[in-house]
Amino acid sequence: MLIGEVARRSGVSARMLRHYDSLGLVRPTGRTRGGYREYTADDVRRVFHVEGLRCLGLSLRQIARTLNEPDFAPSALVGDLIRRTEERLSREHELLERLRAVDAAEPVGWRDVARIVELLHGLSSPSAARRQQTVLAPPGRASVPAELLAEAVLTESDPNVAGALRWALARAGRNGVASLASGMASADGDVRRRAVLALAELPEEAATVLLTDALGDPEPAVRRHAALALGARGVTRAVPALIETVVEGPNDVEASEILGTLARDATWARRIMCRLVDELAGHAGDSAVRMRLTQALAEMPGTIALNTLRQLADDADRPVALIASALVRVLEGRLDVGRPCGDRHLGAG
Repeated sequence: MLIGEVARRSGVSARMLRHYDSLGLVRPTGRTRGGYREYTADDVRRVFHVEGLRCLGLSLRQIARTLNEPDFAPSALVGDLIRRTEERLSREHELLERLRAVDAAEPVGWRDVARIVELLHGLSSPSAARRQQTVLAPPGRASVPAELLAEAVLTESDPNVAGALRWALARAGRNGVASLASGMASADGDVRRRAVLALAELPEEAATVLLTDALGDPEPAVRRHAALALGARGVTRAVPALIETVVEGPNDVEASEILGTLARDATWARRIMCRLVDELAGHAGDSAVRMRLTQALAEMPGTIALNTLRQLADDADRPVALIASALVRVLEGRLDVGRPCGDRHLGAG
């Protein structure tokens, strides 16, 4: 079979077949009397083998090694191909995301495109200070797309940069909530926590819905931050998670203050008091937890917790009793301030 027919049947150009011959990849078995290359059926099969390996991304040198070494083990080569392909796909995915970010910014000219690209470089900087500066002072005062900010806040580990990103996202418009929804669906608890912290600064009702869903998250930190955000918005569904935060800490002081605000509603005051008392009874052997619960009682409005604190002033747990006694004196002092002068307690004299 002459080279022209091989080219037609294989789809490989005659020029490439001659190149394969020069490299020793596919050398025709014979020659005609006129000196033309003559390929056998085995030669043609080798052409297809070469083309198949090229489709996998192998270089011609790698293909030659693969075909010419009978004992060659392909596992290492294939593994290397997989790694290089993954790296290439990662670079292409990054490029795609950058293009989407530029498109979302709706640039009106190449100058705007250049500014957005500069923003992207700044946000991907290894320097936390540079990333923070990029968020707070974008080049040319170009607006940063909410989608880009959301993607950055979900991956940012530096607390200062993360705070700046949340601040910027809260001012970027309504697209922020939709962009953070994917973070709430992540299998990574840290990503969900970052999403909740960002949602806490967005006032939209859609953010409240996502935060409410987060109350059932398996990660305690996610539940805690969702409860704090919802409680600050007056959402009473956060009460169980807020009490859990008082019990477990951290943020127990903040959770106690929010519970005190929610307890201004008489119905919820009774429920919250009952839950706090139940938790005190359920943690009889844990002094640290009972101290936090005792301090939470002092945040209840008015003097509704006074009788409970008086009982705790005689508690067998000495640290709890001391804190309760001090809180009782504070609450009783408030009562004295509110009484007419003739009804106040007189000191000894």
